[in-house]
Amino acid sequence: MPILEHLWIIPLLPLLGSAINGLFGKEWPKSTVNAVALGSTGISFLCAVEAVREFLAGGSESFRKEFFDWIVAGNFRAGFDLQLDQLTVVMLLVVTGVGFLIHIYSTGYMAHEGGYYRFFSYLNLFMFFMLILVLAANFVLLFVGWEGVGLCSYLLIGHYFLKKSAADAGKKAFIVNRIGDFGFMLGMFLLFRTFHTLDFNALFAQATPLPHEAMGQFGTLTVACLLLFVGATGKSAQLPLYVWLPDAMEGPTPVSALIHAATMVTAGVYVVARSHVLFTHAPTAMYMVAIVGCATAFFAATIGLVQSDIKKVLAYSTVSQLGYMFLGCGVGAFGAGIFHLMTHAFFKALLFLSAGSVIHAMGGEQDMWHMGGLSKKIKTTFICMLFGTIAIAGFPPFAAFFSKDAILFSAYNSEAGGKALYTVGLLAAVLTSFYMFRLIWLTFFGEQRYDEHHVHVHESPLNMTVPLMILAVLSLTGGWFAAPALWGGKDYFAEFLSPVFGAAEAGGGEAAASLEHVLSLVAVAAATAGLLVAWRMYSKKVERGTSTGLHKLLYNKYYVDELYLGAIVRPLMWLSENVLWKVVDAGVIDGTVNGVARGAASVGDTVRHTQSGNTRSYAVWVIVGAIVVLAIIFWPILSPAVLGGGR
Repeated sequence: MPILEHLWIIPLLPLLGSAINGLFGKEWPKSTVNAVALGSTGISFLCAVEAVREFLAGGSESFRKEFFDWIVAGNFRAGFDLQLDQLTVVMLLVVTGVGFLIHIYSTGYMAHEGGYYRFFSYLNLFMFFMLILVLAANFVLLFVGWEGVGLCSYLLIGHYFLKKSAADAGKKAFIVNRIGDFGFMLGMFLLFRTFHTLDFNALFAQATPLPHEAMGQFGTLTVACLLLFVGATGKSAQLPLYVWLPDAMEGPTPVSALIHAATMVTAGVYVVARSHVLFTHAPTAMYMVAIVGCATAFFAATIGLVQSDIKKVLAYSTVSQLGYMFLGCGVGAFGAGIFHLMTHAFFKALLFLSAGSVIHAMGGEQDMWHMGGLSKKIKTTFICMLFGTIAIAGFPPFAAFFSKDAILFSAYNSEAGGKALYTVGLLAAVLTSFYMFRLIWLTFFGEQRYDEHHVHVHESPLNMTVPLMILAVLSLTGGWFAAPALWGGKDYFAEFLSPVFGAAEAGGGEAAASLEHVLSLVAVAAATAGLLVAWRMYSKKVERGTSTGLHKLLYNKYYVDELYLGAIVRPLMWLSENVLWKVVDAGVIDGTVNGVARGAASVGDTVRHTQSGNTRSYAVWVIVGAIVVLAIIFWPILSPAVLGGGR
């Protein structure tokens, strides 16, 4: 049976795994839960590989299949339609491949945690929704996956729901994402109003021949793209909606690796890349994407400089690297943005899982100032995390050297503010190298800053370290698709995506190869500078200093959360309590309902007193009633004569 003709099998398998474990897993041993969770995702990965093989064997022609109608209203149709093209191939293999490795890792990391079956049920459910998102052939079905991964994020961040900080973090992620999703929905509504369809092929075919809107012009396409980007800023944690992602580290570390590093948070980048036909017609929107991405990359990197929680450092690193991806898309280098998405999935999943291995070894400790000297005690974890650090810093021949430099090179050559975008992006690269090697020095080198009598440091089991080794290899080799381009050869990754983004994207622009070599050397020099400064400051005996001045500002994350609390949350809470509750709800609504009830009770009480039990009283009321009835009956007859007689 050709999998390409039955793409629905790929997302269905994790959905079945989620349902089975969710319904029956509570009574099963962990080995059975593992078999269901790993079996469903593992077979889904194999099916994805087979579908990609069939796709490539068939000439790499874009494949689309309409399985059934879902919503039909007049001329509008939204079906369960799935597609497979080069962009989908990249996302499909990343989601299923990295997702499967993280499932394996989770069997070791979560082995002694409560809610084991529930965790894997939610993790499988996330895989289902993410696969729907990347396979969807229309915006409506994509939005189902979009909302579904948001739901799973809420459930998994709040896995330790008895812990208030985890429950609050889950709610924060859910609410902030709803803000972005509102913009995304408005964008879809505007596109439907304009093109009368939300099907990718039909919509993009209508948009392609339209004239490009001028820079600074806020036409229909520009507004629609900006609204879609609002959704992307929420899902992919960009300014100003990034605040949920660092708090999401309250969830288990495998959740941080899968959802908040490798897959879900890249959904916004995927949507912008998938909608590239619209964005290229709206240069104002693209410029906004580039500015927000560049600003986010630098802003988040500055916060990561001083964080002490090992997962928080990686969280702000994720926000920063997502900014690079948007920078690439914003300057028209959609292929470079997706390339960095793929390599980032490898090295960031590796870094988070390595951090989880450190936390596992330290008995749950996450503060780097309570670590130190771990390189000799957990050697496998150390080497793997070092691979991830070298990769994210951008040293050759590791993955991010090729993907991040492709983005910076494209930014440098972009027409609108290219040099400024490049400079800020390069500064962010220096900061990235610094805070990542700071993490390495504080965690694995220097003197031991923990009590061995309370912490028994030990290496993680094989089901945790083997996925680290695989991801370490991918972090090293994942960027080699573009390596030949440095010596005048082909960029195979860009060439592979050229049917989606166009031949111009694959060509990498008209700039001379010598300039690309110079910029690559500058980027390596920047990464080296960050490494040396970190080594100078943290390689010897270090002590936790007092937070003052700039350090205090960065450690408190520019007080953005406090700003939101004072400017938005508290005023809304006051409005809700003092106006909506006490005035509208209690005063108007309850007052109206209660007033009607009191009026009815008063009338009833008055009428009740007429029932005295006195026979003569009843006789009087009967006579009065009879007179009233007779008056009503005969008044129309008598009134003309009476009135006439009066005249």
